[in-house]
Amino acid sequence: MRFIRLEELKPGMRIARPIFSKKGVMLYDRATVLKDTQSIQNIKSFGLIGLFILEPAEPVPPFTDEDREFERFQTMMAFQIQDEMATCRRSRKTDKISMIVDSIVREYGNKRDKITFIQGLRSTDDYIFKHSLNVAILCALISHTMLVSLQDQQEVVTAAVLHDIGKLDMDQKIFAEREISAEDRIRLLHSELGGFDLIGELFSANPNMKRICAQAQHMIDVQDNVEELKRMKPVVGAKILAVADTYDTDTAVRMDQPPLSEVLTLRKMIERSDIYDPTVVDALMHSINILSPGTSVELSNGEKALVIRTNPDKLLWPVVLTFGNNEIIDLSDRDTYDDLDISDIMKTMDNRHVIDQDALKKLGF
Repeated sequence: MRFIRLEELKPGMRIARPIFSKKGVMLYDRATVLKDTQSIQNIKSFGLIGLFILEPAEPVPPFTDEDREFERFQTMMAFQIQDEMATCRRSRKTDKISMIVDSIVREYGNKRDKITFIQGLRSTDDYIFKHSLNVAILCALISHTMLVSLQDQQEVVTAAVLHDIGKLDMDQKIFAEREISAEDRIRLLHSELGGFDLIGELFSANPNMKRICAQAQHMIDVQDNVEELKRMKPVVGAKILAVADTYDTDTAVRMDQPPLSEVLTLRKMIERSDIYDPTVVDALMHSINILSPGTSVELSNGEKALVIRTNPDKLLWPVVLTFGNNEIIDLSDRDTYDDLDISDIMKTMDNRHVIDQDALKKLGF
């Protein structure tokens, strides 16, 4: 499975992930074949930046009912967040924020098991809304794992939903790029500050709401200023928001380059414990599926391997089966494998040793 930009779509390609309308109705199911240029034009009308496409001989990967519901929920709630942000900016009052937060907390704020956190497709027009929703979902998961109170959980989820509202003053195209110009960065800073002031106005009775958003952003912005980081004493909500924000930002699909893998993103946060609280990062890793069995990975020695079992206490060091010599390695045994790590997740779902015979026949082979 790989991400293809819209202008590179061709008839005969198969869709890897379902596409839903804003009301949650499925428009295109997985494995739908783009039969002609008209079907491609129809998809382009949705404003997406691209699609996840199956390789020609790749079997349709596993996809549970929970995964399907997650993508449907993402699509529906992103539109609700878009409408709520417009209301807040227009009337300087909230309308349905409590309903939105309650829905997120009800769905993802009390999960007993980990979820598969699926990065959905984003356009330049809906990037902020989908990002805000994903961050809110992650905040709900993390805060539940950390056993914070329901009031504090609702508070950080509310902050997550609105934390980027100020960025709507910017040209939305810049949010599909990983790097922005110094000039745009200054404009972005002013927009963010204006957004935090609006949040303070919307929740004048609860100053902690603005504090969570502003502190989380400041932690990320001053990451090169060691002394400033030492002086900061962020509230717990800000620590949770900073981790959730960074995780979604780094693993999201971008127009200019592929996203960072979950492994590289988590390792980045683990290495910067001065920014990202280790307790919060650990809660994130225990809230979502990381390196699940069946994941193809690259090892630091150049070998390719397949994850066959996770290690609950050492999630970045699972048990793997190497492709080269079928050796089973328990990476959590650091006495034996102290110099061996997972360097990254393989960019495609490398299960091509399982051939989809029907797909080959349809392609004329």
